[in-house]
Amino acid sequence: MKPAAFTYHRAREVPGAIGLLAELGGDAKIIAGGQSLVAMMNFRLARPAHLVDIGRIGGLDQLRRDGQSLRIGALTTHHAVETATDASLGSGFTLLRDAMAWVGHLPIRTRGTVGGSLAHADATAEWCLLAVLLDAEIVAQGPHGTRTVAARNFFYGFYTTDLAPDEMIVEVVFPRPAPHSALLEFAERRGDFAIVSAAVDLDLDAEGAVLGGRVALGGVAPVPVRVPEAEAVLAEGGPAGPEVFRRCAAAAAAAIDPPGDGNGGADYRRALTRTLVEQACAKAGRLRSEPRRATIAESRSGGKQ
Repeated sequence: MKPAAFTYHRAREVPGAIGLLAELGGDAKIIAGGQSLVAMMNFRLARPAHLVDIGRIGGLDQLRRDGQSLRIGALTTHHAVETATDASLGSGFTLLRDAMAWVGHLPIRTRGTVGGSLAHADATAEWCLLAVLLDAEIVAQGPHGTRTVAARNFFYGFYTTDLAPDEMIVEVVFPRPAPHSALLEFAERRGDFAIVSAAVDLDLDAEGAVLGGRVALGGVAPVPVRVPEAEAVLAEGGPAGPEVFRRCAAAAAAAIDPPGDGNGGADYRRALTRTLVEQACAKAGRLRSEPRRATIAESRSGGKQ
């Protein structure tokens, strides 16, 4: 199928893009990499009357450290993060690089952008899950200036966010390192959207004991969600080993009320959640002693299952 008719506009700077959005109103959509929007337009699931192309705007594809924080421009591609150097990321943000192996296929990672993924707000998207897990801050710019929205308050529901029609994402900020973290997914075929995804960020002491942590899930609700019940288990502490990880995974599976659809029922998603959370905990717990290259190889050899 082909998209419905639309008018194409090219913006060369952020104020120009925002001006077009304000002028054109709700009939306009931003396009960057186009990996999500174009597919929806081809199936007539989206019919914007106007497309505002921001792909040529300079300065929005930067990836830089700012003290303990990592700042990623909205037009940074998945592949740019996947191939980022240690100097660019720092040792505490290699989770972001490793997670890119789960994003579709190489052509999608080469064109798709971080800001586009966040704005699209697919509940199974890796960037949405990472933002929720790591307490990211999403920076949006509109006619009245720039504002920052916590990721936990940004996603409203299926493909719905806190962005106003005349705003655009310009940057996402990850405020703190996450050296003991992992993201795992399950899909029927490599490159498909995940049926369930699980991400874990552990707090460990120098001896490797668990002090606490964060657990986030995708594919079990209309938005990526944190699981306080699983995090409470981690907060109880203990050695970073199978016992605490199994209890954390069981708590996560028991806490959710996932949907059933053509990809599987609620019980199937609970079972996947339990398995993925336990494996993600184990992988995050091992990172204190395993070299980074082995972790990347493990992630890429699995890919989307």
